[in-house]
Amino acid sequence: MSHIALLQARLCSVFDSKQFNCEPALRKENEMSNVLTMTTPGASLSQQKMPGHWVLARLGKRVLRPGGMELTRRMMAALTIVSADDVVEFAPGLGLTAQLALKRHPASYTAVERDSAAAAIVSTYLKEPTQKCVTGSADQTGLPGEVATVVYGEAMLTMQTSEMKRRIVREARRLLKRGGRYAIHEMCLVGDDLDDRSKKELSLALSHVIHVGVRPLSVSEWCSLMEAEGFEVEVEARAPMHLLEPSRLLSDEGVKGTLRFVWNVMRNRESRERILMMRKVFRRYQSNLAAVMMICVKR
Repeated sequence: MSHIALLQARLCSVFDSKQFNCEPALRKENEMSNVLTMTTPGASLSQQKMPGHWVLARLGKRVLRPGGMELTRRMMAALTIVSADDVVEFAPGLGLTAQLALKRHPASYTAVERDSAAAAIVSTYLKEPTQKCVTGSADQTGLPGEVATVVYGEAMLTMQTSEMKRRIVREARRLLKRGGRYAIHEMCLVGDDLDDRSKKELSLALSHVIHVGVRPLSVSEWCSLMEAEGFEVEVEARAPMHLLEPSRLLSDEGVKGTLRFVWNVMRNRESRERILMMRKVFRRYQSNLAAVMMICVKR
């Protein structure tokens, strides 16, 4: 079997060939770099202990949000950031959403990131004196109160306990001026058949494969959390939780990015086992998992 034929067989064993026609894209495989050169968060950890989202990043996946770039773009459009806005982003990660915000030329942009490697990555995008990245956690940013008109965070509340969720939302409200907008993009639970036992089973299964606590809420529970902490939910949108599905990979990463990611997965057995285990769990619970975006206004 030729190199290209072997690669195609391996690709189609990882992804559903009905959704992912890999043959045309494989012709460009030699044009790509096979090695991820940037230092990503969690680099000092072994593959078995590294949180799932940083495993994906180490393998070249750029978009780590549950609803993909489509839901992130919808969030940014609904936030309507303009030149008069002062923006704070919680946990920017690899900085893709930061770049979208910066393209809107806000009056100021502040990233709050506790991971030094992630902070170093996002800092490379900050070119103006009004743009900065500070070291801190989303529940205790160290920033003065009422300094922002826009605060947002993605794929972070889901991984927190109930109390930490409340603390982070409270911090967002403290930072915002009255009438300011707070946006979230998180995992959510769907389905009328989910009782408490089923929710616990789902959370434990996700936590086991991702290696961080995963505690998603239903849309109504996310709304209740926001309202209890002094926000009014103005916009809500959902998307499938298809983080590792071929169509989402191609949409988020492009052809070259998808092939680079899959090639890196195939070259590393430990990583491949982690990725396939995550995808198996995502698929097992796909009828009860989705992504949600909300725009909330400080009352």
